[in-house]
Amino acid sequence: MNTIHGTYEHSTIQEHKTKKQEVDMSKLGSREFGSVYNFSTFLLDRSSGILYLGARDAVVAVDTANLSKRKTIEWNVAEEKRKSCVAKGKTEGDCRNYVRLLEFLGDGRIYACGTFAFDPQCAFINISSFSLEKLEDGNVKMETGKGKCPFEPRQHYTAVMAGGILYTAATSNFLGTMYDISRATGIEQERIRTEQSISWLSDPEFVSSAFIQEDEEFNPTGEDDKIYFFFTEVAKEYDFYTKVKVPRVARVCKSDVGGMKTLQRRWTTFLKAQLVCEDRGSGQRFNVLTDVFTVPHQPGDPSSTHFYGIFTSQWEREELSAVCVYSLEEITKVLNGPFKELKKSCENWINPEPIPTPRPGQCLNSALREQGFESSLKLPDKVLTFMRDHPLMENNVVAAPLMIRKGITYTKLAVTLTTTPSGPKEQTATVLYLGTDRGELHKVAVVGPNATLIEEVALFSAQEPVNNILLYKNEALVGSPLSLVKLPIGGCSVHTSCEVCARARGLGCVWRHKEQACDTAKHGKEEDLVSQCNKGEGLCSPPVTEMRVEEGLRVLLSCVQLSPRPCHWVSPPFSQTRRHNYDLEVEVTPESLGNYVCLCDEVGRDQPPCRKAEYQLTLNNPSMEGNVAVAGGRHFLASHIIFLVVGFIIGVIFLFVIYKRQGGMRGGGHSSSTLEKGRDLLPSTDTPQSPSSASFLSEAVPLTEKRNGTLNGHGMHSGGLNGRHIYTNSGGLKLQESAVNLAEELDGRERAGPDGEEEGLGDVLSEMEEEFSKLPCLRGAPLALCEESSI
Repeated sequence: MNTIHGTYEHSTIQEHKTKKQEVDMSKLGSREFGSVYNFSTFLLDRSSGILYLGARDAVVAVDTANLSKRKTIEWNVAEEKRKSCVAKGKTEGDCRNYVRLLEFLGDGRIYACGTFAFDPQCAFINISSFSLEKLEDGNVKMETGKGKCPFEPRQHYTAVMAGGILYTAATSNFLGTMYDISRATGIEQERIRTEQSISWLSDPEFVSSAFIQEDEEFNPTGEDDKIYFFFTEVAKEYDFYTKVKVPRVARVCKSDVGGMKTLQRRWTTFLKAQLVCEDRGSGQRFNVLTDVFTVPHQPGDPSSTHFYGIFTSQWEREELSAVCVYSLEEITKVLNGPFKELKKSCENWINPEPIPTPRPGQCLNSALREQGFESSLKLPDKVLTFMRDHPLMENNVVAAPLMIRKGITYTKLAVTLTTTPSGPKEQTATVLYLGTDRGELHKVAVVGPNATLIEEVALFSAQEPVNNILLYKNEALVGSPLSLVKLPIGGCSVHTSCEVCARARGLGCVWRHKEQACDTAKHGKEEDLVSQCNKGEGLCSPPVTEMRVEEGLRVLLSCVQLSPRPCHWVSPPFSQTRRHNYDLEVEVTPESLGNYVCLCDEVGRDQPPCRKAEYQLTLNNPSMEGNVAVAGGRHFLASHIIFLVVGFIIGVIFLFVIYKRQGGMRGGGHSSSTLEKGRDLLPSTDTPQSPSSASFLSEAVPLTEKRNGTLNGHGMHSGGLNGRHIYTNSGGLKLQESAVNLAEELDGRERAGPDGEEEGLGDVLSEMEEEFSKLPCLRGAPLALCEESSI
């Protein structure tokens, strides 16, 4: 079921059904697509409104005006080739043809490339007849796709068409150990690529690419067109005990054809710089780039281009996402700055090499042409040698996050710019459309320094991550590996409640109480949030919600915030709490009983805060035990076994401390054995910093389905849960006994075992976890005191 709801707004199931009916949303799922799935790439013809989707063994064309109108082309792998692929050690599922590339050729055809059972192939689609071009013998006309398309369906990859020529960043061998950024089509002699050197590319994960075409009006120096690539790679300039990932931006020039002797058939203009997305207040650095969206801030002016990126952190054990933006001007300034000089020895520091003339890595322009350098083939060897050894820039491109979300993993991003009235003047607002790994679409308005989460729309099931977002004619086309959704996004009228409309105030929206509709504010007229939504709705005087709980439970108290201004909670002095954005998690103990009040600054710092939610926690009567405490014999037995194991560990540690104090251990042999047994109890042998490993000391809170970075309190299953957690409702919904089971879910990466048993060492190691989290290595990648290169 598809629902739409506000930032942290929780309402009854009936209210959600009403909201769903108000959303004009069209969806194609597995029922409509049939056996076609694994959609991975979008290509939109904006003149006709036809959307082309690359899938497994197929390409689908969908009319965006009417999603029911669609056509399908099958492009299968021969049975013999599939068997050969499986014989090489690949799975049956991977030995298919996953179409990863769709690009217009400009002559009425589409260039399509697929993995083709780990032997990438490309074909041509005739747009008018929507069919694959074939040879005289009836077979599909194909050419090699190596260097144009990845070998494996899940490999990171990006490509862009520039002037009818394809530029790609992909793996170039069967094993996936060689990486290239290349000009993949065009004249054979001009097909060039990166040098096979770790100083150029070091285990990269390619993310995005963009073609920036110069405009004569804004190009007085005759600069060449450029192609930018964004990726995450393992940094070789840091001397650290583990692999440090860093986000990069690389640039090549469109007219680059390689060098005459040095760098033959290699880029002579390949430069790269590090992108820094860092929260200056906390020092938190987000070092893994996952997606980039390119948009010019001034239509027709390429120099106004900005790149919006989604970042995560290699060092955090909880889900975390941030959005940073970089201007083309900032990137160009860094690429025109000093080169990174890798030190060859820690004892013998060397002076940087002098930069030869003309400057290495620069694109052709009018000044170079006047000096006789009409082509990269005429560049001197000393320039090319310097370029080969110095692809990395010394300075970084630095930005502070526009927004940070905890408990959320964003996967895709799209951006629009809008102008809104602000008193006598106008201001520009940025609207971010963010897809999550849980099938949701989040709309965020960025006005000045404030980023406000306007709404969240659940489009797909929690198992379907958003992997494509296209904005077209005030609509969003959102894709997952299994489905396609079209929904309206433009204008204030799409907001169907006063609270959501109030969040969009920065976009020029105002709630009309008489019409019960969200409308565009008149020029120069603004209403504060309280006057918009406090007419008969009790925005700052909500009723007190009584929560009858049991000791040992964890309760999540919800607080709905309408503005980007901060909120704080007033709680009993000795309560054990933890913040989840605006919501508050409470561990129920005798000391935590009492009143909890959420106060938010809605109307300005000089005004008293608005009371947005108030809860009273009291102990429950024994009658709820039948609904909450009893979860089946297996859960009962498992919990006792866990308590016995934890008790045994505590006993061992206690005896060890006593024995140590008495001097009983004198050779270290027994101590080593005890430590080895302790290691066996840990859930994983991965390093705690590894992004693929589980939490080093997990709290082991069960999870079934997550929403809004925590839980979805609507439509959750009521059977088969042990009732360990409660998710509350701030909209005045009374918590019934049978509804306690709905609160089984909590947030983030915490997991339960297959039968709901709690995992981890629990509170015994909580102090170790707290100290471990303070280590500086978890806050960002530190610079080495001595930069030593193995290159």
